[in-house]
Order: sequence, then structure tokens, then C-alpha cells
Amino acid sequence: MKVKQLSVFLENKPGALSRPIQLLAGAKLNILTLSLADTKEFGILRLILQDWETAKTLLEREGFVVNVNDVVVLEVNDAPGRLADILTVTEKSRVNLEYMYGFTLQRGGKGVLAFRFSDPDKAIETLKQRGISPVANVDLFSLMS
Repeated sequence: MKVKQLSVFLENKPGALSRPIQLLAGAKLNILTLSLADTKEFGILRLILQDWETAKTLLEREGFVVNVNDVVVLEVNDAPGRLADILTVTEKSRVNLEYMYGFTLQRGGKGVLAFRFSDPDKAIETLKQRGISPVANVDLFSLMS
């Protein structure tokens, strides 16, 4: 129930983001969601896309450093307190949340949150015990249809 995420390392300078995005667009690889974080010298572009293996190969061939990480993706009702509930569950199991980002679905007013946990398997087990089921990779892309 983990989803593959690409982390692409970029120089922190004008135009650095455009190059990988243009490469993916040219290959007709659709980005489901992304997050961009920066430091003074570099940025990290995090991407979730269906054909991540092709994207990784393409970006590495063009000289980018790309890491593949597992993230836990949850579909949640868009209501006050849902994120607080999830954090309470995972914190009780002492799983560290390294970062997260969210996006919306085009149906039913649902939100989707992507979490990078220090121990994704333990986080999934803990969430399932509390009736919170992560979205599988295949399910994630079918939700967007």
C-alpha cells in the first residue's frame, strides 16, 4: 500500500525546475502531484506519477540525480480534524513523519495526503489497526479518472 515517489535534486537557480518538467512533458508523462522544497544551494522536486520507472530512467539519462521513495497516500474526507486524527494515530506508534503534502481529487470533495514516514510499513500497520486504509498505487491513479 505504498506509492512510489521520485525525488529529483535540482540546483537552486532560475530555470532549474523547467528542465525536468519539460522532459516529462515531452515524453507525455503525466504528473499527478508534486512538491518542491529548497535550501540555499539546491532544491528537491518530489513527484508522483504513474509511470515512475520511465520518468526515473529519462531524468537520470539527462543527468539528474533521482531517488525513489515510498510514501503512504491516504484519501481523507475534507473535514476539520482529519489530519489531526491521522497524526494522533501515527505519533502513538512513534513513527516519525519526515514530510507530507496534499492534493485534491476531482470527485466528491476528497483530499489526498502523501506522507513520508521513517518506517512506512509500521505506519501502514498502525493506520490499518485504526481503520485508516492507505491508497494503493493502482487505486490512486484510478481515483483520478
